[in-house]
Amino acid sequence: MKESERKRKRADYRFGNYLTQLRRAAGMTQALLAWKLGITDKAVSKWENGRSRPSLPQLQKLALLYNLPIEELLAAQKENDGMQITKIVITGGPCAGKTTGMGRIQKEFVKLGYKVLFVPETATELITGGVAPWTLVTNEEYQKCQVSLQKRKEEIFEQAAGKMGAEKVLIVCDRGVMDNRAYMNDLEFENVMRALGLHEVEERDQYDAVFHLTTAAKGALQAYTLSNNGARTETPEEAIAVDDRLIAAWTGHPHFRVIDNSTSFEEKMSRLVAEIASFLGEPVPLEIERKFLIRYPDLAALEEKPNCEKVEIIQTYLRSSGDTEVRVRQRGKDGKYMYYRTKKTRVSETERTEIERRISQEEYVGYLMEADPARRPIRKTRYCLTENNCYYEIDIYPEWKKQAILEVELRTTDQEIIFPQDIKVIREVTADKTYGNHSLAAKMPEED
Repeated sequence: MKESERKRKRADYRFGNYLTQLRRAAGMTQALLAWKLGITDKAVSKWENGRSRPSLPQLQKLALLYNLPIEELLAAQKENDGMQITKIVITGGPCAGKTTGMGRIQKEFVKLGYKVLFVPETATELITGGVAPWTLVTNEEYQKCQVSLQKRKEEIFEQAAGKMGAEKVLIVCDRGVMDNRAYMNDLEFENVMRALGLHEVEERDQYDAVFHLTTAAKGALQAYTLSNNGARTETPEEAIAVDDRLIAAWTGHPHFRVIDNSTSFEEKMSRLVAEIASFLGEPVPLEIERKFLIRYPDLAALEEKPNCEKVEIIQTYLRSSGDTEVRVRQRGKDGKYMYYRTKKTRVSETERTEIERRISQEEYVGYLMEADPARRPIRKTRYCLTENNCYYEIDIYPEWKKQAILEVELRTTDQEIIFPQDIKVIREVTADKTYGNHSLAAKMPEED
């Protein structure tokens, strides 16, 4: 698809969402609106899914129905031109890698110029807050709550995306409306859709693309765990059954992809990113990194670059045992921070699983009480720089006054590295474990 066509498609999607909100505010179904306009409900569905736009006479009829000036509809249509807003779903069975996948999506698509927004998983929010199928009178009543909250959250994120002034916005939904069908029988699902005035196909196809990560219980049983999600209770057999029901619920979507466990976990995450990049028409990011020891850079010059972002990081390793490595990280700037917990476990000689999730500040402070006394917290200032079609991370450590570390991500193994201007390389340390974070936390090497 040409870039101009892709931009138009994203603009149509956003305008379609605007039309959907108007219709719902008027209390009409797609079928009722189609009857009032003298067209088919399929035509209305295409407008709202961004696959076509109303003609001027049809916009005039819509303005009359919604008691709006025609100028307002025309302005809304024009406002969306030149802006890409894409809404995708990341779904999957229990312990499939969704949390880690979200982190990877954030990392890779920010580099490609996207503003990435995440709609949190609604079920986990409700269940951890005390609203669950077993706390309400019936599962059906719970599902009404969950679907209603899911849709409202998505609407808020979509509205916010349109006000960000970004050229490209990627809205990533941690599960979508159709995920709920996997936890209902057919009658319950029909009742919930009817009670909320929703239609199955409309709800399924409102998303631009859906990516399903297969549960570790299918083909990677050694990595299946319940420890990283307090709302998860499924046995491996139950996880497989849920996974199958989720696939069935989304089957029929025009862009539905299943990412299985036929490769290592790291490759699985790379395949997820590659599938999304391919759908968006972007170059597929590759995780080829090389690390260099460099002379201490001119920080003032770096900070003046418009394509450079400064980030403050504190990384603390926690007590762990065996082949497991756990760390927490504070990341941000100007007193505004996000917090993450990462757990890496070796499952074979060549494979490690990595589970990373965002945590609250309170959780972060609590985890610090479990800090490994043999390893000090790593404090560093990171300069993220996009230049020469490469993405560089320059880490400045307070212990060093003459040197720093630069990492560069490459597209191919034979890609020529063009270092940023004024960067002086001492030597490559890609394979030198002395300069890995885990080793740096134990002992900081002397400066060259």
